[in-house]
Amino acid sequence: MKRKLIAILLALTILTSPVLTMAQDGGDDGAKTTTTAAPKPAKKPAKPSKAAKAAKADPEPVEESSHTVIKNKFIEGGPGFMGLVLVCLILGLAVAIERIITLFMASGNSEAFKDDIEAYLKNKDVEGAKELCRNTPGPIASIYYQGLDRTEEGLQVVEGTVASYGSVQVSKLESGLVWLSLFISLAPMLGFLGTVIGMIKAFDDIQAQGDISPTVVAGGIKIALITTVAGLIVAIILQIFYNFITSKIDSMVGDMENSSIDLVDMMLKNKVVGK
Repeated sequence: MKRKLIAILLALTILTSPVLTMAQDGGDDGAKTTTTAAPKPAKKPAKPSKAAKAAKADPEPVEESSHTVIKNKFIEGGPGFMGLVLVCLILGLAVAIERIITLFMASGNSEAFKDDIEAYLKNKDVEGAKELCRNTPGPIASIYYQGLDRTEEGLQVVEGTVASYGSVQVSKLESGLVWLSLFISLAPMLGFLGTVIGMIKAFDDIQAQGDISPTVVAGGIKIALITTVAGLIVAIILQIFYNFITSKIDSMVGDMENSSIDLVDMMLKNKVVGK
């Protein structure tokens, strides 16, 4: 539970930092004051050149910052649908970060752990091996503990226990992925819903004005395109995290299966379990 809260707070910090930066930039601009220098004797103004006249007539456009562009597009897309898409991004990132933290905490040096277990089994110290499993985090240690705890019940019982508990550990690793998959699907759907609403607004404007000129329909179409783009961007970001998490889980599952086979071999090799 603590890891989930930390992940949610981290995601909120990442997503709200641009907003705070924009607010700070606005405050800094408002806090600036201009100082006036002492007046100098007036000079006869020089005759402006043709280049100066052209520059004065056609001033260069001021380039907006990325924060300002994102803020303006968010407002233009409509706070309703854009807010829902943003909620999908925040919750999806919270789930993704929590899963990544959990997976990296669960993964460890499995080879070193197996070597330590084998050293205990060579000395017929099953209790020491179980104690090592209890003090080692991760699914492999949990599987090993369940197998070692049933050494007196025979090889078939150990194999069945290891296989069953391996499935339990896989389900724990995949916990939360269904919510991440939901947000991946929901974000573009909300964007497309905003697209439909924007097109309806465009046709309402045409009906009200009795004209189909571009200026009449531009507002509704713009809303439609912005919401669609926002939904697709959120889905793409979350899909990247989803694929990374699933690939990490697949790697850990393969390691768990190999480790389970190694445990049975070590038990037979060191004769700590009966056939």
